[in-house]
Amino acid sequence: MISAAHRPPRAVGAPPRRPGTVQAVAHDVLPPDPFADDPDDPARAFGDPEDRLDEPISDSERTELLADLSDLAVYQALLEPRGVRGIVVDCGECDEPHYHDWHLLRASLEQLLADGRMRPHEPAYDPNPGDYVSWDYCRGFADGVTANESAY
Repeated sequence: MISAAHRPPRAVGAPPRRPGTVQAVAHDVLPPDPFADDPDDPARAFGDPEDRLDEPISDSERTELLADLSDLAVYQALLEPRGVRGIVVDCGECDEPHYHDWHLLRASLEQLLADGRMRPHEPAYDPNPGDYVSWDYCRGFADGVTANESAY
């Protein structure tokens, strides 16, 4: 335990320290926001959390999401044993491919179904593009498997 002589001073307005706990920091002792009142603040792209009160998804959107989740389960069952890690989606906003592991895409679709919006997430770290396929590839692969099985 740090002796009182070696303990840093308590910030004015901060709650008293209790041994063995994480110390709370009063809001007024935090450093100022370097982008406060800056019209070019990069966080403005996220919008104000109060502005995120989206309308609930429509019945047709809910039906489409449930179908996508069902399709995703089939695609994962067919392709994961073959080494496919997930789906790649071309982003219309940044013109970059986004690589989604099966579980991440499922979680995002379920979040969209529950909340009407997808939460931000970290992109895949250094993905191998050969491990991911497009949604259209998945659909074609599943259709091919179905056609092959029904031929017999």
